[in-house]
Amino acid sequence: MSDTPSHHPDRRTMLRSAALLGSGMALTGGGGAALAAAEGEMARIRKAAESNRDADIKRIQDWIKLPSIAAENLNMAEGAAYMVDLAKSAGFTGVTTVPSDGYPGVFGVMDNGAKRTLGIYFMYDVKQFDPAEWSSPPLEARIVDKPGWGKAIMGRGAVNQKGPEATFLATLHAMKKAGVKPPVNLVLLCEGEEEIGSPNFKQIATRPDVLAALKKCEGIFIPASWQGANGEVQVNLGSKGVIELELVASGTKWGRGPKGDIHSSYKAMVDSPTWRLVQALQTLVTPDGNNVAIGGWSDNVRPLTTREKALIAEAAKGMDEAQMKQAFGVTHWIDDLPFDQALVRLAQEPTANIEGLVAGYTGPGGKTVLPGRAVAKMDFRLVPNQTRAEAEAKLRAHLDKNGFTDIEANVSGGYDPTEVSEDSRLIKAELAAYAKLGVKANLNPRLAGSWPGAVFTAPPVSIPAGHFGIGHGSGAHAPDEYYVVESTNPKVAGITEATLGYAEIMYQLASVR
Repeated sequence: MSDTPSHHPDRRTMLRSAALLGSGMALTGGGGAALAAAEGEMARIRKAAESNRDADIKRIQDWIKLPSIAAENLNMAEGAAYMVDLAKSAGFTGVTTVPSDGYPGVFGVMDNGAKRTLGIYFMYDVKQFDPAEWSSPPLEARIVDKPGWGKAIMGRGAVNQKGPEATFLATLHAMKKAGVKPPVNLVLLCEGEEEIGSPNFKQIATRPDVLAALKKCEGIFIPASWQGANGEVQVNLGSKGVIELELVASGTKWGRGPKGDIHSSYKAMVDSPTWRLVQALQTLVTPDGNNVAIGGWSDNVRPLTTREKALIAEAAKGMDEAQMKQAFGVTHWIDDLPFDQALVRLAQEPTANIEGLVAGYTGPGGKTVLPGRAVAKMDFRLVPNQTRAEAEAKLRAHLDKNGFTDIEANVSGGYDPTEVSEDSRLIKAELAAYAKLGVKANLNPRLAGSWPGAVFTAPPVSIPAGHFGIGHGSGAHAPDEYYVVESTNPKVAGITEATLGYAEIMYQLASVR
């Protein structure tokens, strides 16, 4: 789950109260006997989760200590094998690796004899890291104090995505220990290339046996832990798509400038590939950098509906704009927009972003060279009804039309945007679960971040896909990433409450009309 920001309006709830999480399920059409049975089961699950707490924390820590980084081909086979073991231990059967043209996926099922089936998406890969930037070693998974939050595991992958995923597995361990059969069948599908744009995930999801299992699901979600200090969550009705790529200017490809670095004094007589790249980049956006200027880029963009704008306006009323600005380290939104309009823009607009610029010498001090090669690492966020294929073609056509045929566009991965109906059983179950948990949930028209949910929502799978979970963590892709396991904020779930939250969504999906 590479980059999925969320916002959290003010709300008074007491998640840590046993009365909230141990009082049973709001079963739609279940009747008194079913309600009583569910209440008793939840009480047993809670007791088991409490006794498993240390083991559940250690499971996250142990997983963090084995980083699988697709961009570096680090521990990929080992990561898949570890994921297989985790799935088997949690009770999944027929667990196997699924080969692809890249790194393998992992697939397993759990037949509980239920009428409905829930899909769960995992990623076992993590983002790169520089240990020098961390206050605690990123692979040691130490427990640290996070003021205002409580005790947290700090390490690469702690919240993105191993902490929430392992907490879902903790739910299954608690159920097994409590002698409670999950009320839905489960299908687990994992990949190891999410952090490089899931270039081969569709192959994995559409293998005949995997596809057949997925098509039985009422929906699929990725475990998430996005509660803010006020305890609220978003229920996302879609996510932006993304393409990730490198634009490369080089003397070799251009036919001008040096093929390698030369002394900078020769700039007086030699062309610069770095300036060539800068000029190409300037053509991609308006002068302020805030709107994509690629020809035809927004031709197929579907504007937000009146309903979607109303959902954003309603959510904005309870959100803390100052807190968000402080967290981002910003003082203004684009064009100095009012907060509600900035949120509309966040959901509605496709983007062109420079992730990094690399050319020549970047160490301490100066080094007078004229680089022979320059690279811009970029991502483009897509909204309905854009597609990845369309965006790639329009980018290439734009560069060629503007005379930059030599600029290479090396796409590493990406996927289309997703949309999910409010009326789907998955969304209804999420809303019912959050309500039962005492968590205020706002419907969010579109997550500004991206995940490969389009593999599920588009044919041939064609099922709803989203995010679900309580708890808190932060620092995805950044130094000092963490996942709270013992919350000191009564509005925010620790690991045991988050474990019970995943049990709740299963009960709700089993019963919602």
